[in-house]
Amino acid sequence: MPELPEVETVRRTLELLVKGKQIEDVIITYPKLIKEPDDAEMFRSMLQGETIESIDRRGKFLLIYVTDYVIVSHLRMEGKYRLHEAADPVDKHTHVRFRFTDGSELRYNDVRKFGTMHLFQKGEEKERLPLADLGPEPFSEELTAAYLQKHLQKTNRKVKVVLLDQRVLVGLGNIYVDEVLHRSNIHPEREASSLLLEEIEKLQEEIVLTLMEAVEKGGSTIRTYINSQGQIGTFQKSLFVYGRKGEACETCGAPIEKTVVGGRGTHYCPVCQPKNFE
Repeated sequence: MPELPEVETVRRTLELLVKGKQIEDVIITYPKLIKEPDDAEMFRSMLQGETIESIDRRGKFLLIYVTDYVIVSHLRMEGKYRLHEAADPVDKHTHVRFRFTDGSELRYNDVRKFGTMHLFQKGEEKERLPLADLGPEPFSEELTAAYLQKHLQKTNRKVKVVLLDQRVLVGLGNIYVDEVLHRSNIHPEREASSLLLEEIEKLQEEIVLTLMEAVEKGGSTIRTYINSQGQIGTFQKSLFVYGRKGEACETCGAPIEKTVVGGRGTHYCPVCQPKNFE
């Protein structure tokens, strides 16, 4: 699933491609992707004549601002946006096509059909689900060590599970939680409440630094991620633990291990990230 760096990369490239374009029509071939309104034909009619003004991001969601509305789009596992000419052949996995007055089309392609789109009046988007209950952005002033301490020390959930909880903090998924915990020397199965203040301060610092580095490198291409211009990310070349089971840790040389935490495959170094921290 695309995480914050990948979605931010899509946002940046997509805005370059479609800002200022006017929507002539919307062709929807898989109406179940449209969650709000619950009538795909209404979604279509509301967007006809609207002009794309800007594209923002909230956590892993893209926010496409048009004249009167906001499209809140979640890519889920394999959703992709690409700009085409209207005459180009349409892939069978393309489910929504935003046709512009200049003859181009923004196409949403999703092999698994897990993606979602919500359409809200401007100003309502952050007060309504799915955005209403999200935690702070990693790059915001809200994400302080004190904020993390408050949320980590009140629960016995494993620290990885807490960091994956988008109500606590948005944008982190499986790849970047594994990387952040490794860079912080914290075992993913540690109880959140066991973290010391100095560990939490290091964790907050590494969340910001790791995500900033990933954004600069266009995200991580693991399997099928590409940005809106068909380019892959390169941060996967900088991964310390994710996807490296059995390989030598670049810090200490010990083999990277893999386990399951909160139902997610989890990579860590048993030496750099000791479970028994005392």
